[in-house]
Amino acid sequence: MKKIKLSALDLATVSKGQTVKEAIDRSVEGAKYIEQLGYERVWLAEHHNMEHIASSATSILIGHIAAQTKTLRVGSGGIMLPNHAPLVIAEQFGTLESLYPGRIDLGLGRAPGTDQVTAMALRRNNLNTAFYFKDDVRALQHYFENDNPQEKVRAFPGEGLTVPLYILGSSTDSAHLAAELGLPYAFAAHFAPAMLAQAAAIYREEFKPSAYLQEPYFMVCVNIIAADTTPEAEFLSTSLFNMFAGILTNNRRPLSPPTEKVIYDGIPEIERAVESMISCTFIGDAETLKESLPPFIKSYQVDEIITTNYIFDNRKRLESFRIISEVFQAFA
Repeated sequence: MKKIKLSALDLATVSKGQTVKEAIDRSVEGAKYIEQLGYERVWLAEHHNMEHIASSATSILIGHIAAQTKTLRVGSGGIMLPNHAPLVIAEQFGTLESLYPGRIDLGLGRAPGTDQVTAMALRRNNLNTAFYFKDDVRALQHYFENDNPQEKVRAFPGEGLTVPLYILGSSTDSAHLAAELGLPYAFAAHFAPAMLAQAAAIYREEFKPSAYLQEPYFMVCVNIIAADTTPEAEFLSTSLFNMFAGILTNNRRPLSPPTEKVIYDGIPEIERAVESMISCTFIGDAETLKESLPPFIKSYQVDEIITTNYIFDNRKRLESFRIISEVFQAFA
């Protein structure tokens, strides 16, 4: 199997008993650790009105983590562009790229990263901005590339800087767009895997080479929970499953300690819904993961895996990152 890049997605999730500051400190510790392990990048995700997620001010958190790492790429997975004016994002990421040259990524999503009421508070009188996502991506590219001194609106810092753009999504719409624009595409299989096969096929079949990318580059975000033994990994994974159940029932909780049984045990409709969400989740010891990951990677022609890590115990979380790294090193 070809060498696959390995990266991580972080939402600065607040665990039970933690403060927001402690959650952010945990994200920094994780980023510094995976940098030592050779991970390619860490991405932070924009979410709003979620009590137990501390990554709402995504650009600020990217700068905070970039300041405490040295080689790790740091970026957004993603910035929900319809929530923002493209000029503002160009200025923010131009500033980040100026501070941490060659290390900043700009992943872009169409969804609001929240509920519709909060989206209204974010977008105010511009509730149709998602319909102009492609136009906004192009506008963002123009701000970075502009070399016309007569242009009336320019991005400083930003203009002339190379900030790689990525299209994020969990549907076929985003696959069509990434292919049309000739940009890397990252699919959110860690919580919405239903359209993965369709999106992967569309992206590769329709991809048009661009000034940014000559060949398709397909990234998939999945949940990987690794431990010294598979039973331990299965136990640790209940924190993730219980968190998903809270999302599905609109009863969100902080990331909580693992449980002997999932909290929705015996409730068939929730069991089915969680099973659907976790169909791209890999759980086990190193040998189990060495067997389960390659067929998935080969089937979808994945170029880079981005892993989430919803493990409550921070020591176990870091240990999981290490085991996953060793698994991927074995693929090289």
